[in-house]
Amino acid sequence: MAFEIHQLSLSRGHRRVLKNVTMALEPGEHVGVLGANGAGKSSLLAAMAGELNESVTGGEIRLESSNISQLSAHEQATRRAVLPQQPSLSFELSVREVVQMGAYPFLQAASDEVQAWSRQALLQTDLVAHEQSPYTALSGGEQQRVQLARVLVQCLAISHYQGQAYLLLDEPLSSLDPKHQFQFMQALAQLGQTQRMGVMLVLHDLNMAAQYCHRLVLLSKGEIIAQGAPRDVLTPVALKRAFDLDFTVVPHPLDDKRLLILT
Repeated sequence: MAFEIHQLSLSRGHRRVLKNVTMALEPGEHVGVLGANGAGKSSLLAAMAGELNESVTGGEIRLESSNISQLSAHEQATRRAVLPQQPSLSFELSVREVVQMGAYPFLQAASDEVQAWSRQALLQTDLVAHEQSPYTALSGGEQQRVQLARVLVQCLAISHYQGQAYLLLDEPLSSLDPKHQFQFMQALAQLGQTQRMGVMLVLHDLNMAAQYCHRLVLLSKGEIIAQGAPRDVLTPVALKRAFDLDFTVVPHPLDDKRLLILT
């Protein structure tokens, strides 16, 4: 069972934004999606979230053998969680209330289960001290961490009821400081191991992608130009093609199993 894309083509208006994209996200796997602005990264994520079914011009997306276009919004929410680039919330809710919203697709969940999932998510996003605070009073980076905690609760609930979850994240690190970037990626790595949670992340930080992702997908103008292990994707030739910039790729000075990407 996996989250699979077969020969997906996608047009928005008169512009083709994805062309013949084929890839898969396996349980427990972390896949990083890389590329320049306009390469099709967010469109790929939105298509996997079932938001662009009418824009699909070819191919298909299957979530555990079911075509995504045939699943209701509720059915999708009980199998995968999604965090877009700029989630918004203007209601006067506490941090804890927002985080617990992640369990909404599972009305059968007991209160103590939701409390346990929320507590775990708050710990993993360093938000325990803020759980009673109004969400709207937080900084942008803190609000981002609250939204991350919310989708973690959803994934914990999905894992509990379905056995495995998939998490789609569009630039989840963009508002976080280095400490909380590291903490969140560590939390994802742990959940991948303990919950077999498949994670797909749109990232701009090439070094973070090289360190934490099992596989990378490099997009350029809506097409996959490289896909595979970080060492196979993060090459000067492929990066030049994707970003029109010269990169130097060397072994990390403290860990020869990792790469260091320099401009």
